[in-house]
Amino acid sequence: MPVNKKEIHSFLELAGYYRQHIKDFASIARPPYKLCDSDTVFEMTVERSKAFESLRQAFTTAPLLLMPDFKLPFKIYIDSSGDGLGAALHQVQIINDKPVEGPICFISWQIKPAEARNGAIQMECLCLVWALEKAKLLPGRMWFGSNKKCYHC
Repeated sequence: MPVNKKEIHSFLELAGYYRQHIKDFASIARPPYKLCDSDTVFEMTVERSKAFESLRQAFTTAPLLLMPDFKLPFKIYIDSSGDGLGAALHQVQIINDKPVEGPICFISWQIKPAEARNGAIQMECLCLVWALEKAKLLPGRMWFGSNKKCYHC
């Protein structure tokens, strides 16, 4: 368990390098990241300790990520909340003679307070545009899926 800001900052730098392999990284890492603020006193609360342990655990139990096959279509699942944006890039591949849908990568982003004031439709549209830019894939090569539909984009 980190005992000062320098240790938590070092851990978050390492964890951030692997953020695409950890589902909901931005949401999980939010409490420990607040410890890195210059105006925050270092105090490992229960919430921050749980978040730290969740990130540590994610390094050993992360889901198996598939290697992308650019000959096959992709699926992108998006979701937004008051905390952040998240997306998962998936693909259906044949593994052991069976079609298996699995994640290629996860991306997440903590939103700023001003962005949190947007409505649900604007947030879902922002999430879709952001996810497409981060995935760096052509829209014509993808399938889209979402837990929430954005009919106004």
